[in-house]
Amino acid sequence: MAAASLTTTVPQFNGLRPQLAAPVNSLAVAQPMRRKGNGALGARMDFIGSPTNLIMVTSTSLMLFAGRFGLAPSANRKATAGLKLEARDSGLQTGDPAGFTLADTLACGSVGHIIGVGVVLGLKNIGAL
Repeated sequence: MAAASLTTTVPQFNGLRPQLAAPVNSLAVAQPMRRKGNGALGARMDFIGSPTNLIMVTSTSLMLFAGRFGLAPSANRKATAGLKLEARDSGLQTGDPAGFTLADTLACGSVGHIIGVGVVLGLKNIGAL
């Protein structure tokens, strides 16, 4: 009777499917194998020059260009109800001839990153990246 109780298995819960553990008297316990992640969080060593990097650099650069040269609203150019840009004095001091401020740089850079992340996730979703 004592030998029969040593070879029984104890049910354990691993993930969504219950699996039986190895017998109590065995030395090695089988563990599920972990596979390498290939999803959005997978790390790659070839990031500089990769398609993801090029998308992020391009989208951020285009947004900064649009803000600097008056194609997007900024602290010194507000958008009217008809989406026309009109000049105003925001009171922010800047040394830039076009009046591009630090707040404009941060805002345009953030919007450029948001656009870039949307493009990268969209291309990943359809399998093109």
